[in-house]
Amino acid sequence: MTAVDTAAAAPPATGAVSPFPPIAEYAFLSDCHTGALVAADGSVDWLCVPSFDSPSVFGALLDREAGTFRFAPYGIAHPTARYYRPGTNVLETTWRTPSGWLLVTDALIVTGRTGACEVTPHTRPPADYDAAHLLVRTARCLKGEVQLEVICEPVFDYGRTPATWSLADGDCSAAVADGAGRSLRMHSDLALGIEGGRVRGQHVLRAGESAYCLLSWGAPGSIPSDAERAHAMVEETTDYWRTWLAGARVPDHRWRDPLQRSALVIKGLTYMPTGATVAALTTSLPETPGGERNWDYRYTWMRDTTFTLKALHWLNLNWEADEFMQFVADVEPTEDGSLQIMYGIDGRRDLPESTRDDLSGYDGARPVRVGNGAFDQRQNDVYGAVLASILLHTRHSRRLPRRLWPIVQSQAECATKVWRQPDQGIWEARGEPQHYVSSKLMCWVALDRAATLAEIRGDGTQAAAWRDTAEQIRADILAHGVSERGVLRQHYATDSLDASTLLAVLFGFLPMDDERLRKTVDAIAEELTDNGFVLRYRTDETDDGMSGKEGTFLICSFWLVSALAAVGRTQHARDLMERLLAVASPLGLYAEEFDTANGRHLGNFPQAFSHLALIEAAGRIILAELMQEI
Repeated sequence: MTAVDTAAAAPPATGAVSPFPPIAEYAFLSDCHTGALVAADGSVDWLCVPSFDSPSVFGALLDREAGTFRFAPYGIAHPTARYYRPGTNVLETTWRTPSGWLLVTDALIVTGRTGACEVTPHTRPPADYDAAHLLVRTARCLKGEVQLEVICEPVFDYGRTPATWSLADGDCSAAVADGAGRSLRMHSDLALGIEGGRVRGQHVLRAGESAYCLLSWGAPGSIPSDAERAHAMVEETTDYWRTWLAGARVPDHRWRDPLQRSALVIKGLTYMPTGATVAALTTSLPETPGGERNWDYRYTWMRDTTFTLKALHWLNLNWEADEFMQFVADVEPTEDGSLQIMYGIDGRRDLPESTRDDLSGYDGARPVRVGNGAFDQRQNDVYGAVLASILLHTRHSRRLPRRLWPIVQSQAECATKVWRQPDQGIWEARGEPQHYVSSKLMCWVALDRAATLAEIRGDGTQAAAWRDTAEQIRADILAHGVSERGVLRQHYATDSLDASTLLAVLFGFLPMDDERLRKTVDAIAEELTDNGFVLRYRTDETDDGMSGKEGTFLICSFWLVSALAAVGRTQHARDLMERLLAVASPLGLYAEEFDTANGRHLGNFPQAFSHLALIEAAGRIILAELMQEI
């Protein structure tokens, strides 16, 4: 580990060492239906089945008694090395024990499709590969001998219902766990025994010997029949990820590895049945250590659409881009024709928020939330995000799909109606509505992009009308949203800074040599940063309805990189980019925030927005470097 990696993985400096592993220590597994987080000690501490937003069966991430699944050497908690198989979301962990060496491989299985998926029905055309609804864990003794242990203790429904186990027909190699209306099936070539709400087994492996265990929540017939088939499915999953990544356009650049890992994270957070992308794998990982800024991010935000489409098309992942746009086309609008700010990954609109007060929360951060009460907030930025993504997709596909034009019309009309009204802003503030500059800006984006789409469609009259409204919005922002020193404000009633105004640069609101853009970028870089990393806003200057401070937001820091590159400050952008890449987790992952004081990741993990912004920032610098060669 480098010094930076050690800092990123360090436990909170709050006296006694926390029983909760640092967020950055977790590894991310995915089968594009759900995902798992694996701690360094070999425990699966987070898994929701069958989908990303289902109740957890392993929830030790949020309460140490809410379920876990360990497959590792007995009595050894710290591995020698952890790494992904190159080009995959398959994890390998090497362990050294007093008597030998062990290699453990973990994978959520993706395999050749054999028929319709009965567990999570698809609304998108089935692909050649799909999730097998299996977590397979294999072990191989490399040298000497190692005592291998498996402990599987699911607690269903976010830690509320302990499992009731039974051995399958007296066979000590198979067991079934029932609880909260759900069943899990476990198979292993270790002899299993039931101990209350868990099963446990152990076996001594000698050099060259292997073992496996697997957990299934799919159809009984899909379970591998033996160890050979289990190992083969891990290899098939490895081939799937490498074949998929081979189709991505990743430049031969010194940042190739973080770009590839970001691409794998974004794909891993994609819900294959509908084409949706979850904002993060988890709920309620704290933005403030021990605080209340804990949210459920296992949903699809419309504000993410443009950044998702940008990244996917830049990487030449056009199939995934089209799948995502079809999801957007499928979702149901609200009563006034607008799209909600977020939807469930199956397209549902209702995402009521509740708290699980019986859970301790990650390292004492409470409440633990399920659902997200911001789903019905008024956020005027949503129209611009959707229409910018439709224009981007139209340019790449060289046509405007017929089913998307009604969305263009409805979202442009909605933006026209509401752009003068206050809202909660891009950050979903739970204080009083304000005239946020970024919301006005995104309404300008909505009308500007709608006008361009109308021109592509050959509707000059409609294009002119929308273009005129866009110019009205621009004039209003420049009249009321710029402070006396020429810097874009957070909202019309304050001179406080907000990182979301960097979107003015990213969306081309003004020419790149405009002094107001340059002054805004400079002000944020100099005044809205902590040790060089960007804050969303100053919590003591913003009524967001919550208490406590925040860490620096990684997406905002990557936005600053993009903005610096856009206004010609390439070296400054490059320097900040290198610093951001240095604080990735040891496995190359990013949470939502980074605490510069303690060198730790905060917030839900892994965070799609952080990785999407990384891809754009890298792309802008790489393009600038290429242009310098011409």
